[in-house]
Amino acid sequence: MSPRKKKWLLLLTIGVVALLLAPVFLLVRTAYRDRSVIEKLPPGYTDDVSRLDKTQIAGIWDIPGDPERGEKELRELLLKAQSSGLRVSIAGARHSMGGQTIYPGGIAINMLPFKGMKLDEEKNLLHVQAGAKWADIVPYLDGHDRSVAVMQSDNSFTVGGSLSVNCHGWQYGRPPIASTVESFRLMKADGSVVRCTRSENRELFSLVLGGYGLFGVILDADLPVVANERLRLEQYEVPLGGAVELFDRKLRQKPDVEMAYARMNITPQKMFDQVLVNLFYKEGGPIPHLAAAGSHWLPRLVFRGSAGSTFGKKMRWSAETTIQPELSGTIFSRNQLMNDSAEWYLDRSEDTTDILHEYFVRRESAGRFLSAARKIIQKHNGDLLNVTVRDVRTDNDSFLKYANQDMLAFVMFFSQPRTMAGDSEMQSMTRELINSVLDAGGRYYLPYRLHATRAQFRRAYPQADEFFKLKRRFDPQELFQNEFYQKYGKQSADHSVE
Repeated sequence: MSPRKKKWLLLLTIGVVALLLAPVFLLVRTAYRDRSVIEKLPPGYTDDVSRLDKTQIAGIWDIPGDPERGEKELRELLLKAQSSGLRVSIAGARHSMGGQTIYPGGIAINMLPFKGMKLDEEKNLLHVQAGAKWADIVPYLDGHDRSVAVMQSDNSFTVGGSLSVNCHGWQYGRPPIASTVESFRLMKADGSVVRCTRSENRELFSLVLGGYGLFGVILDADLPVVANERLRLEQYEVPLGGAVELFDRKLRQKPDVEMAYARMNITPQKMFDQVLVNLFYKEGGPIPHLAAAGSHWLPRLVFRGSAGSTFGKKMRWSAETTIQPELSGTIFSRNQLMNDSAEWYLDRSEDTTDILHEYFVRRESAGRFLSAARKIIQKHNGDLLNVTVRDVRTDNDSFLKYANQDMLAFVMFFSQPRTMAGDSEMQSMTRELINSVLDAGGRYYLPYRLHATRAQFRRAYPQADEFFKLKRRFDPQELFQNEFYQKYGKQSADHSVE
């Protein structure tokens, strides 16, 4: 063999070895860096999942789990807070990201101990206290061959929190969770308890669902449940321009889609160009048993390895479109799909954190919004880790609604530095993204960072002034407050760009 051929063979061998070792190196490096250093908050402070809202408060009050004692002591707390001039905020799993569960110097009510539940099998109605997490509810219902009608894609949240943000999920053809609420009980600022339905205390019913804890404390709710079912997954990787056509064609062929979502390619060179469509169809046969959550160490390394790494993002997209379908299978129970925790993929490092955005647009405006969003994210070097797309139907129940018509939801997951400069850059990017979705006739979701200007907020939610006026009518002393209300709802706040 000539020296030249030997040289090329050596270079080829090195290239092949490097290609094979690169994913291993990335995963090993990610594992080394992936250390949980989440600091313990000092006494008298609280925060939320963003780890950017550390705030000094008067104290955290844990509601007793016993219903009678819990309501009695909660009433006493509210009356004492009013007489002392203190403000009250309400928290469950604290998965909001902009101080929606925090008021500086106030009392934070921890609803997590309030988690009882009981199923009326004859009426298919779940009576559940507000502090219960979906992680407890899904297995409970599974034991009765039932399932949640609408919830988020993860089970880490509480019922009260989900109702307060009026969440939506990837249950196909469904409005937000407000549509599934038959009734709830609310403790108002004066300590009285009222039952709210679509006919009884109807105004409060619409205000509290998606009301961010500003009208009172949700004590418990009655939620209709559905049957647990056997579902079969079909996946299709298509160019962005063909995703809607493929989805419509599959629906015409087989209309019994129970759950659906899409995931978008977020690698910088192909951002939003490719879409992985996931359709879950009902089918006959035995329903798989609900399995306990297994180890997520490898999926976590693949996911966290995509933060700050173009190669990591490419590797993850390749894994999701080629390897994961072979490993995870195609047959699931409905409950299994909703029994996954957000904890396995969240950032636990000291230097960075994960931030969610969510934008809602009509189908016909999605391309316009995505084209603008791509340019904005690339301009700001946004570290985009994930985008899922969900179908959300018109909300006819809540007052501060985001789905005022049938929408597509684009859920964006970013990594950002935990610094003032990092948050400032995120704010600039967020405001541009909000402008782009508003220009496309859409809206943005409110449980996240409070980066929108007051003008943007009111443009997205033109009913906001009436919403806050009603808040002060039902809570004239403004007992229930949080940082969301401080920024957008206080009468002293002007309508300037900040």
